[in-house]
This record gives sequence, structure tokens and C-alpha cells, in this order.
Amino acid sequence: MIAWIVGHILAAGIGISLGLLGGGGSILAVPILVYVMGVEPKSAIVMSLAIVGTVSLLGTIPHWKLGNVNVKKAAIFGSATMLGAYGGAKLATLPFVSGTFQLVLFAILMLVAAGFTIRKSTQKEQSASVEPDDLTMYPRPVCRYCWLWLLTEGLGVGVLTGLVGVGGGFAIVPALVLLGKTPMKEAVGTSLAIISLNSVAGLMGYFGEVAIDWRLTLSLTVAASLGMVAGAYLSRFVQAKHLQKAFGYFLLAMAGFILFQNRAVFSSTGATESGRSPATQTRVVVVRKS
Repeated sequence: MIAWIVGHILAAGIGISLGLLGGGGSILAVPILVYVMGVEPKSAIVMSLAIVGTVSLLGTIPHWKLGNVNVKKAAIFGSATMLGAYGGAKLATLPFVSGTFQLVLFAILMLVAAGFTIRKSTQKEQSASVEPDDLTMYPRPVCRYCWLWLLTEGLGVGVLTGLVGVGGGFAIVPALVLLGKTPMKEAVGTSLAIISLNSVAGLMGYFGEVAIDWRLTLSLTVAASLGMVAGAYLSRFVQAKHLQKAFGYFLLAMAGFILFQNRAVFSSTGATESGRSPATQTRVVVVRKS
């Protein structure tokens, strides 16, 4: 019961993060499901797609009303990401792709997201003049066919979405702004719409292959949605730039924790336990000692 309560409080934190920072919180869904709620990694990834997709869809509504969703670009970029998400999900269901491998890859992506977040917040502190689009840290593209790079990145982001359950907003927004020549506010709203599409495609790829606790998924989705409403309200009083660095270091710590918990995959004995969840691995150790 305590784990259930803590898990739902943390799920609300996902929504608060999305409301305050405009993204990032979705990357916390998988660790909450695995390490707090005790869900198997593969099931946790599928459930996170449902949670992230629903919350992102709800977040799209106010952007849609403000005219900050570019339907054409969402359709073009979203078609590539959906194809990648479906393919990534199908790849994840293959026998040789273990739950531990997915968690390790997920932790690596958390490290990348943490690096982007910390670096961006640091550059904001060092520079008094920040560009209006808030993308000074990203290299400017030099290409004649940026739309081709946009589709290529969309395909890659989609594969990672289906494979490990992350929304990919930290990569989608810069791609839309720099490669798609999209205004920042419009890119954020369009990104949320694309993440929703990715989640649907990923769920379709996993359909019938992985067991899902729909009751838990629904309750966590409600908690995250309420948290997003609270985060949107708090954003009027709290500046996101003051929270970004702390959130980045939190992601860094979480990634280190996940890698430590799955350290067996790097040893010679890791192959025998790579398909088990962290909780299952702990039970195996206890049996051996008894």
C-alpha cells in the first residue's frame, strides 16, 4: 500500500515537471513503475507509453487552442516517428532483447537528457543575452535538405520511443526549431502532439506481446494529469530556469541508480539474469544465501 501511494505521488511529480518545465517528466515514468511499483521492465515500458501519450495529449489541448500546433509538420515529422516507434516496439519484443538491456539503454538516454538539461541551464546563467528560441546550446544545421534530416531524426527518435518508452521531447523540439524552422512556442505544442502519436504507435507494436496492468496504468495517468494541471498553475510563480539544473542532476542520479541496479549485465553472469526484473534478481540472491 505504501509503495502504491508513493508511486502515485511520484507520478503526480511527472505531471508537475511537464507543467513547469514543458517536458522531461515523462522520462521518470519507467523508473517509478519498475523500482517503486515493482512492474517488470517490458511491461513498465509499455505502460509508460500509455501514461506519457495520454498526458501529452492533454497537454496538447491548450496549445491547440492558442494555435501553437502545426498540423502539417506534426503529420510529416510524426509519420517518421510513428514508423520508428512501431519498429522499435517490434524490435523490443524479440527474444534477444531483454528487459535489463532496455533499462540500461534507458539509463544511457537519461544521461544524455541530463547532460542537455544541465548544459542548457549553465549557459543561461553565464550568458546575459539568451536567444529568444532558447536553443543557443544546439549546433546550427548546415544542410540544403533539412527536411531529410528532420525525417531521419524523427525515425531515430521513434525507434528509441518504442524501444525504451521515452517521449523524446528533448530531441523533437530542437529538430522542429532548427530543421523545421518552427517558432519555439509552436514547436513545444507540436512536440506534444507528436509524442502522443509516438505513444500510440509504440502501443500498437507491443499489442498482444506484453502483459499490461491497465488499472494501475489508468490510476497513474490520472495522477500525472492532475500533476500537470498543478505544474501549469505553479509555472506562473516559479521560473523554469531555476529548476532545470536541479532536474538535470536528479536525472543524472537516477541514471546512475539504474545502471548500478543492472550492473550484472556488464559481468559474465549478467547474461543469465538479464531477462529478470530487479526484484526477481534480488529474490534469486536471497535463495542462494539461504
